[in-house]
Amino acid sequence: MIYQGSRITVSLLDDGIANMQFNAEGESVNKFDAETNKQFGEVVTALEQADNVKGLIVTSSKGVFIAGADITEFVGHFNKEAEEIEKWIVEINGVFNRFEDLPFPKVAAINGAALGGGCEMTLVCEYRVMGEKAQIGLPETQLGIFPGFGGSVRTPRVIGIDNALELIATGKAQKPAQALKLGLVDAVVAQDDLEAAAIDLVKKAIAGDLDWQAKREEKLQPVKLNQLEQAMAFNSAKGAIFAKANPKQYPAPAIAIEAIEKHVNLGRDEAIKVEAAHFAKAAKTPQAESLVGLFLNDQTVKKLAKKHTKNAHEINEAAVLGAGIMGGGIAYQAASKGLPIIMKDIKSEQLDLGMGEASKLLGKQVERKKMTPAQMGETLSRIRPTLNYGDFGETDIVIEAVVENPKVKHAVLKEVEGLVKENAILASNTSTISITHLATVLERPENFVGMHFFNPVHRMPLVEVIRGEKSSEEAIATTVALAQRMGKVPVVVNDCPGFLVNRVLFPYFGAFDLLLKEGADFVHVDKVMEKFGWPMGPAYLIDVVGLDTGVHGAEVMAEGFPDRMKPDYKGAIKHLFENNRLGQKNGVGFYKYEKDKRGKPKKTADDATYALLKDTTDADTQQFEDQTIIDRMMLAFCNETVRCLEDNIVATPAEADMAMIMGVGFPPFRGGPCRYIDQVGLDNYLALCEKYAHLGKAYEAPQKIRDMAAAGETFYPKA
Repeated sequence: MIYQGSRITVSLLDDGIANMQFNAEGESVNKFDAETNKQFGEVVTALEQADNVKGLIVTSSKGVFIAGADITEFVGHFNKEAEEIEKWIVEINGVFNRFEDLPFPKVAAINGAALGGGCEMTLVCEYRVMGEKAQIGLPETQLGIFPGFGGSVRTPRVIGIDNALELIATGKAQKPAQALKLGLVDAVVAQDDLEAAAIDLVKKAIAGDLDWQAKREEKLQPVKLNQLEQAMAFNSAKGAIFAKANPKQYPAPAIAIEAIEKHVNLGRDEAIKVEAAHFAKAAKTPQAESLVGLFLNDQTVKKLAKKHTKNAHEINEAAVLGAGIMGGGIAYQAASKGLPIIMKDIKSEQLDLGMGEASKLLGKQVERKKMTPAQMGETLSRIRPTLNYGDFGETDIVIEAVVENPKVKHAVLKEVEGLVKENAILASNTSTISITHLATVLERPENFVGMHFFNPVHRMPLVEVIRGEKSSEEAIATTVALAQRMGKVPVVVNDCPGFLVNRVLFPYFGAFDLLLKEGADFVHVDKVMEKFGWPMGPAYLIDVVGLDTGVHGAEVMAEGFPDRMKPDYKGAIKHLFENNRLGQKNGVGFYKYEKDKRGKPKKTADDATYALLKDTTDADTQQFEDQTIIDRMMLAFCNETVRCLEDNIVATPAEADMAMIMGVGFPPFRGGPCRYIDQVGLDNYLALCEKYAHLGKAYEAPQKIRDMAAAGETFYPKA
């Protein structure tokens, strides 16, 4: 044994070949945490001193090769000054460089995911062999940073500038065939043959059949492209990348390109220094703080969901009441994840609509070659459409998705409760109606919960699982387990009108209505909020949701929270609805919709809208600056999020932020409403609340904000 540690071991095989194996004791995956980095340095020293090693393979004993760096440790480093971050990165790279410079050939045997630092570990080897089930990539830009362990230096020299820029900027993991085509790996073999293939390759290198020194030298020298070719590669990449990622919202790809442009004409050691300086620059952006925080929040939410499933009942079959688009979407989602589901409605045409929705979604999968026609047929066979309750006796959980009307829901829920087994769970897909109120007609309210899917079901990752006053832990656990089985991210919330997401969204629409009343142009407001980072502005969003749905929801919210959600005037949304402008569903809302060449609705500002809005606009109108629009819209949104934390509707800032990102598209690079408040600064945020408090209760600072500001606290403590 050349080296034995808790993270890495190096043993000598036959013929002078060493096996450097990553095997983090007590961990499910290997990653470059502080201890692994320390041991990696010790390994390199041991290998530099070993005189009996002729070649080396790098392997993993885990199902994952190396998942990357330890993101939890990154937070502590990112709070340091840029110079300290740069120094830290240069020191780590010193070990990677020494490993690369060892006087013998090295082959990485990639058995599973080699991401971030894991990919960079393979790049300091001369050759890379990949198992057919593995993946490789540099996803750092998704965290607001870019590769810092030499990844931005070595990839342009290994796969070319254009390929490297795309790999780094998109952050997409590559499957074996793609990686081989790019030249990111040298061979792809069956999983069982991986280690033998790596050994065979290193033997050929030792024997001189392969010029491994030339492979290494390519990574040590400047990129072999003349200035004109380089300029063409960078210019075309910038155009494509910046069209997809706004550099002001997501600066990491731009910083990565800037770094690569500076270091492609340098030798490795000088190039690494450029990479380190730019890595530190990216790490100090608020977007990096937000996106790293988002990653950690995602882990937190998934851990909390796992805890909730401890008392879950087994789910062998589900049912959905109410077909149509929503019911069909729920049925599709269950069936596509292998769960049999009954879809029941009282009208055959609704069943046809629901099955049509599922077929359409599956057909798209076939078109994209993600599924075969046979697999589509198998998935559809898991959905059983029916007009009666004949097969409900053995169903484990029933999702009610009928119209958003408490009387109808009461009737349906009471009826189905008498037809299912005693321990079956009933879940309502209501978006605003109190779960406690809906449970009043049930004999077993402890078996009843809310399960709020977001439309379109197949795209929106969030499911709110709502606990009513009498909902049991078993009912919550089973519903959370179902959401996970359906490929969704469940967040458990307590009951109130609108629950979490819609409760927060309606003050946002209220702020929009008030701006229009005072003379703001809805198109201008949309553009400002989209520039802020929302996928669509409030006018476009309510058109997509449906103005009828919005008005109904607003009435429920006004009854629940009259102090801040019951305006003393008729707003633009209600006025347009009363003039039969429902949004995309009937072609006219704030915008007019016509289909483009692909058959998708294309919006245009409609003169008729402006004419109608004059009825709801004050005589003394005003023009609004962009920042004023942002402040007024975001205060209403963020204040209600904080009130949900105050009222224990949601337990943690992490869950609140993830719900807003997954449920309504809050800009990910801003990290969620709680992270946004932290980045504005609580004192600054409190001053904004006081500035706009005259507009109404929605703008007044919640007591929690006042208390936190007085105590110098933040939602996310600095590490």
